[in-house]
Amino acid sequence: MSASSPATSSSTHAATILGTTASVLSSAAGYMRLPAIASTGIAAVVTSLLYFKQKALIYPSHIPANSRTDVPRPNQYHLRDYEELIIPTSDGEKLSAFYIRGPGSGTKGRASDVTVIMFHGNAGNIGHRIPIARMMIGTTGCNVFMLEYRGYGLSTGEPDEAGLNTDAQTALDYLRERAETRDHKFVIYGQSLGGAVSIRLVAKNQHAGDIQGLILENTFLSMRKLIPSVIPPAKYLTLLCHQVWPSDTWIPGITEVPILFLSGLQDEIVPPTHMRQLYELSTAPTKIWKAFPGGDHNSSVLEEGYFEAIAEFIGQTTGQSVEKEKDSRSSAVDRDTRAARRAARH
Repeated sequence: MSASSPATSSSTHAATILGTTASVLSSAAGYMRLPAIASTGIAAVVTSLLYFKQKALIYPSHIPANSRTDVPRPNQYHLRDYEELIIPTSDGEKLSAFYIRGPGSGTKGRASDVTVIMFHGNAGNIGHRIPIARMMIGTTGCNVFMLEYRGYGLSTGEPDEAGLNTDAQTALDYLRERAETRDHKFVIYGQSLGGAVSIRLVAKNQHAGDIQGLILENTFLSMRKLIPSVIPPAKYLTLLCHQVWPSDTWIPGITEVPILFLSGLQDEIVPPTHMRQLYELSTAPTKIWKAFPGGDHNSSVLEEGYFEAIAEFIGQTTGQSVEKEKDSRSSAVDRDTRAARRAARH
């Protein structure tokens, strides 16, 4: 009877869309490797691509198709308590964002005072990551803030390194000033390019004391060190890369914020050695390494223990009660996770 219940049906649907999210983003990630195939042995083409088209290669905000106009909303994934925001930047751009309220820590209905700030990878938009936010809310009870970079989704402008760093600081400043969140504890979560954004943001803001943790998934040492893996013919031309993202320079300076490293060992875009070297460079007061043997660049979220590791880390760093309650929400999350893994692997 439970197999046909509305709760199970909803769970299966959520699981399917989480698996679909990973599949869509994996297809988008493949775009990064196309120049390597198209330009092998053609040095002039490679040089031109790397210097003049590197922003298009690094920030493919139009992939998947219609990503600049079609942005899923939280209510499409059964998340009702949220706000859709437009946040102005100091340089005149307008950033789209979602603030999704969690159900709380489960302690007598009290709202959570922990907000996870999510920074996504280089393709797609924030709507594509709502299934991840839903799973995170379900396992931790936290609130989630999803920022759209300039030039992505419904945000104005064109993306570049300086601009995305401005966007990240704008998001943190907004939450620090917003009445509902000014006293919150923040956990910064970054995937791939979002990891580079997150590392710099935390390095610059750690002394305020409101950032309680940093979670990094499948991010890179620097763009220049990533180029030989993504565009092999350009390995001798890395100095032409002006979008540097030097995370290997910033991460040793994070000395006050604990870091959780989530590494998919089958990552086909960012070599897993990048994550391991970032871990070794880290001087954080607490650093935790969690490897996923079957996880690739975008499917690590489907691996066993992914969200559990996040929940445990948030519990340890913020004091938020994240023990699983023996209720329908916990059961639904378990079903979501199991079914998502099955869906992703067909």
